Order: sequence, then C-alpha cells, then structure tokens
Amino acid sequence: MSFVQNFPCFSIVLCMASGIISTPLKGKGAKRVTLFVVSLAALLSFATLLYIIFTGAGFTYTMGRFPAPWGNELRAGLLESLLATVFSLVVLCSLLGGMDLIFTDVAEDKINLYFILVDLLLSSLLAILYTNDLFTAYVFVEINTISTCGLIMIRESGRSLIAATRYMVMSLIGSGLFLISIAMLYGVTGNLLMEYIHVEIMELAASGQYQVPLLVIISFCTVGLAIKSGLYPFHSWMPDAYGYATISSSAILSSLVSKSYIFLLIKIFYRVIGFDLIVQSKIVNVLFVFGLIGMIMGSVSAIMAKEIYRMIAYSSIAQIGYVYMGIGLATEAGMVAAVFHILMHAVTKSLLFLSAKGLNEASGRKRVYPALQGAAFRNPLAGAAFLIGSLSMVGIPTLAGFISKLLFATAAIDGSQRKLLPTLIVLAVSMILNTIYFLHTVVRIYTPVGAPEEYKDVRIHPTPGRIGALVALILMNFGLGLFSQPVTDLIRAGIEMFA
Repeated sequence: MSFVQNFPCFSIVLCMASGIISTPLKGKGAKRVTLFVVSLAALLSFATLLYIIFTGAGFTYTMGRFPAPWGNELRAGLLESLLATVFSLVVLCSLLGGMDLIFTDVAEDKINLYFILVDLLLSSLLAILYTNDLFTAYVFVEINTISTCGLIMIRESGRSLIAATRYMVMSLIGSGLFLISIAMLYGVTGNLLMEYIHVEIMELAASGQYQVPLLVIISFCTVGLAIKSGLYPFHSWMPDAYGYATISSSAILSSLVSKSYIFLLIKIFYRVIGFDLIVQSKIVNVLFVFGLIGMIMGSVSAIMAKEIYRMIAYSSIAQIGYVYMGIGLATEAGMVAAVFHILMHAVTKSLLFLSAKGLNEASGRKRVYPALQGAAFRNPLAGAAFLIGSLSMVGIPTLAGFISKLLFATAAIDGSQRKLLPTLIVLAVSMILNTIYFLHTVVRIYTPVGAPEEYKDVRIHPTPGRIGALVALILMNFGLGLFSQPVTDLIRAGIEMFA
C-alpha cells in the first residue's frame, strides 16, 4: 500500500486530535493549532487527489484489523478527494477572513471551544466524504449536527440561540429518518459497508423481494438528508442560522454543511442502492420538482429580504434547489452539473458572506440596505469581492456561476424531453430573479448619492487575513470559470469511478 493511501485517514484523525489538543489551550493557541491542521488537511486531500489522477483508480482504506464486511473502511476516489480539497480550502479561507471577528464576537473563555467545534466540523465533513460505511456516516452526520449547532449559538445572543434551536429540531428530524433507513437496510441486507449492501440489493431487486421495504428505505433516506440539507420546504432554519452566527461560521455553514449531506445522498444513490433502482423508484422526479420550486421560492424570498445577510441566506435555498434539480434530471450530465454547482456554491457563498461583513463594518455594523448605500467606496476590497461573487451567482461568463448554469442547461437538453421545458424555463426565471436581488445590492453599495452622513468619511482597512481570504476565493471563482473543462472532466471521471 502506498503511503499516500493513509492521507484520508490522517486528515480525519488529525482534525479530531486537534480538537482534543485545543481543549486546554487558550484562544490564540487553539487558533494556531486549528489553522495548521486545516491547512494540512487541505494539503493531504490535494495530494490524495493527485495520486488518484496519476494512478487512474480509487482505493479503499481498511480501519483497524477487521476486514470487510465486519470492519470499517474509507474510500477515496476523484470526487471525494476533489471535494475534500475544496472544502478544506474554504474552511481555511473562512477562518482567515473572519478571524478578527471571532475574537470580538465570541466570549474570551469560549474562543478555544469555537476552534474545537471547527475541528470537529471539518473532521465530520471529511469523514462523510470518505466513509464507506453507512453507520459511520450516521455517526459523523451527528457530529456535524452538534458542531454546527455549537457554531451557531456560540455568540450567545437571543437570535442565535433561537436559530440554533430551530436548526437542531429540523436536523434531528432528518437524522431520525436517515437512521431508520440505515436500520432497515441492515435488517434487509445484514451489512453496513456500502459495496456489500449494494450487492445484496441487486440480488433482492433481481428476485423481486422486499420491493416495498426498499421503496420505504429510499424515501426515508432521501427525505431525511433533504431536510438536513435545507431543500425547500425544509429551509426555515437557514436564514436565522446563517444570518446570526459569527461571520466565519456563516461562511462555513452556508458553503459546506448542506453540501456534505447532498454528497452523502449522491453516494447512497450510486454506491448503496444503485442509480438505476433510484430512477425506477421515481424519487428523482420528486427531487426535481422540489428543486425547481426551491429555485424560485428561494429567489423570491431573497428579493423580499430587508437586509444583506438574510438575502444571501435565502439565495442558498435557491442554489440548493439547483443541485437537486440536477440530481433530478437523472442523467450523468445532470449529476456533473450538480457536483460542479456544489463546488461553485462552496467558493462563492463564502466569498459573499465575508465581503458582506466588510460592507456591514463600513456601515456602522447595520445590515439594512439604506445603511449600505455607498459602502463599496468605504471598503473597496469588500465591494469588489461582493461584486464578483454576485456576478458569479447571476451567471456572468469567465466566472464559475456561468459554467454551472451552462452545464444545467446542457444537461436538460441532453436528458428527458419531459424535463427539458420546465428546466429551461425555471433556469431562465431564476437567473432573472438572481439578477434582481444581487444587482439591487450591488447598485446600492456602489451608489454614493444618499449615503448616510455619519458613514461618509468611514474608511475600512481589511486585515491581512481577510485580504488573503477574499483574494483566494476570487481566484478560485475565476479558476473554476476559466478552467472548467478539466474540472468537469474530473467530475465526470469521478462519477464513473464512483458508480
């Protein structure tokens, strides 16, 4: 076994160990440990990605001495390592971009707890990406839930506590349905490792046994993870959760947490149930419909929002609708578009939240639109970053969002004729709505006339960490837009390897 094949396990264990090491440390010590480990996790994930590209094959890593089907396994392929690399980089940029505010928004005696929660969150994200065992996936889903809830409520304001409670209630409903589906799968197949479950399900499908239980399993698993990822109409927790957490938390949660659950669902569709059975169950049609509705309703809610953070949060509802629409197309092209959109949204949403915070600081920490008038002149870097993120979400060429929408349109044309017209119509309407609420904000921040008198002479000088984070996220956005072909080729090869 090559030494590189240990890297997925190392990255997960290092993040968990970082949480333990940070426990007795003070805030600055915990910060240094977390930044080092997150950077190392990104490096290990990238090395794993390069190894798989050069060898042309994924690999499994057996945990401990117990072989399959009794032991536990990690599996690394192109999709897993690509997402792990991007997720780790986004966590690093989000921390650097909001580091100064962590030390002001969080009580001094809880700063080390904040970094412990970030360590646990990243370890759970990586484990969900890499695990080959369903029960292990569930365990880390719950670790993800607990750490996310902690990151929302750690500011200890009334609104953040309410948001955390709402998130916890919705998330536990989703987790319960997901756990029931795992228990039923184990009862039917007697296995927890994904590949062995898949073999048993193929045999059951061929013999015609357990058809109704399998449909129930698919339904519970899909609905459970859809609730956790915030698919419309299960989105009510998102605006407050993203809007009232500290800015690094908002950037991480909106960019990554929901996407990890969607990726787990894709993994189950392909590697546990089998995508042909998923298509036969018609569950993809349900996801397609709710994805389309989410694209419209999320955008309408964003237009009606009165403050910038809630607008960005409602935009996330629409973007999650895009991903589920791509899955619902039930084609390889649709899945490529969905995975690319996950990458695009991870990079762009973090950019938007970090830049919005800079605009907020230039406006007396007020979030409402009248206070933001002319804010881009008071904080030029934040204004430019928000402009680029907005243009990407609208779908302007050379940026990642344009490629994402192009992939969805192409997938619809190449797919089912029954889904072609609804997809293209909703894509067009959604792009118009995106333009309305993002460019409305851009016009506001770049209009000096009518700016509040008390903020006219304010000039914000971002910290080096925020400058580096914003520049890195902008470059990643342009990178996905200008070099999309290699990325989509990787995703396509990863799906084939995945299946």
